[in-house]
Amino acid sequence: MADIPHLDQFDALMRARHSCRGFLADPVPDAQIAEIVATAQKSPSWCNAQPWQAIITRGAATEAFRDVMLDAFETGSASSDIPFPAAYEGRYQTRRRVCGFQLYEAVGVERGDRPAYARQMRENYRFFGAPHVAVITGDRTLGEYGILDCGGFVTAFLLAAEAAGVATIPQAAIAGYSDIVRAHFDLPDDRIVVCAISFGYRDRDHPANSFRTERASLDEVIDWR
Repeated sequence: MADIPHLDQFDALMRARHSCRGFLADPVPDAQIAEIVATAQKSPSWCNAQPWQAIITRGAATEAFRDVMLDAFETGSASSDIPFPAAYEGRYQTRRRVCGFQLYEAVGVERGDRPAYARQMRENYRFFGAPHVAVITGDRTLGEYGILDCGGFVTAFLLAAEAAGVATIPQAAIAGYSDIVRAHFDLPDDRIVVCAISFGYRDRDHPANSFRTERASLDEVIDWR
């Protein structure tokens, strides 16, 4: 790493963060959650609009939402405020498959075992046992740029949480049942469900937390001119 003030510390934070898929039941104190959000709130946004809002569950509220989402997965009809990708092709399909097989291998799921795939998919709607969920919503009238701003807030939340010793996993899966999420939290029509962030203290012994995904090389990312 070049001798640039604080870049090495930031790089270490980026390397430490990962999508946690196994949490301890211990709750995060409200004051610590507020500090994480206050830090993430410094994320930049288009015209300083700051369109993001976060519904944060704890205790009985998390359990109620967990029950609702598990029922949605098993019996509900999918609906999303934001269109999901039409397809993953080429390098994107490869990266998705590699990540999936890394997870399945870590938790002992053999390739081709579709019932086991479904059980692991169900974990998304159980929030991987996390004691908290932050449901991130945006303003419908701000369109794609408002969603982009919310994405910046999500990234800032993930990094702020990691710096505070709190594990996270951003989840688009929850947004796949936006109508159910909206009804559960009585969201107004002008709010769209962007994603959720399940968070808490990581279970270091959980096998799903034993692998790390790789990143594309700089040659794949930078187009020098």
